[in-house]
Amino acid sequence: MKSKIILTALLSVSLFACGQETPKVKHKKSAASSKSTAKKVKFANAEDPICHMKTEDDMKDTAVYKNKTYGFCSSLCKDEFKKNPEKYVQK
Repeated sequence: MKSKIILTALLSVSLFACGQETPKVKHKKSAASSKSTAKKVKFANAEDPICHMKTEDDMKDTAVYKNKTYGFCSSLCKDEFKKNPEKYVQK
């Protein structure tokens, strides 16, 4: 009986100690301030060479080929471009 009480107490203490180890991270209040410092990128392409969607200044999926930056609507299009960029640059 005593061993059950001691075991329960030890488990309770260890669980409480694990709960106290959570790191306290302060996040920025707004993401708008980080966007204002981001540089607008001029893409070599006016449209995504894979799916032909129009490129925008704030596209996150980009690839550099022959010192030119290309914008893509998604990582899938970017990955397809990377397989054979010469095929899509000639168009």
